[in-house]
Amino acid sequence: MGLFARARKKNRFLDLLTKQAELTVQGLDALRRYLREPDAKLVDELNRAEKEGDEVRRILVDELNNTFVTPFDREDIYALSLNIDDILDYANTTMDELKLFEVEGNTYIERIVSLLADAALEIYRAVQQLQDHPNVASDHAVRAKALENRVEHVYREALADLFKTPKDIDGMMQILKLREIYRHLSNAADQGDEAADVIGDIVVKWL
Repeated sequence: MGLFARARKKNRFLDLLTKQAELTVQGLDALRRYLREPDAKLVDELNRAEKEGDEVRRILVDELNNTFVTPFDREDIYALSLNIDDILDYANTTMDELKLFEVEGNTYIERIVSLLADAALEIYRAVQQLQDHPNVASDHAVRAKALENRVEHVYREALADLFKTPKDIDGMMQILKLREIYRHLSNAADQGDEAADVIGDIVVKWL
């Protein structure tokens, strides 16, 4: 009988991971709404989510350092927490650079952020179900990975289109700005993909 079948008591680490994932969903939703209609309140909302996510992760790491027995491998707990945290960090830096570079969202950015928001929701649902319904958690992780693949497809489309633009000084500056923003979004997708892989590993090890 696997660990999940033996222990149904809610675990502190899963609570903290779920909170991290929930804050990531909130942060990406704020970024998605900001691209549709820029609003300083949405900037604050994403910043708050990122700061709160950092605090939740600090607590999780402290709990990890002070707990002898964990519900699954401590390396997996640490890695999943880090991956989720990085998704939110990249969302926040994307917002920062949109403002810093004075760049408006375009169709590619909107598509990528929408896919990332959907992937974050799948990761959140996966973490929610890890203890009681690990197979369901695995299904959500697979969906998150599929969404990451779609992000990479849009990312490549965006880069190809970017280098078709005029090559005057202003055009080159715009290319550099957008490429940096695209890179942050691609990195967020990579972290989502890694989070999904860790969830899959947890299910395989402990089911």
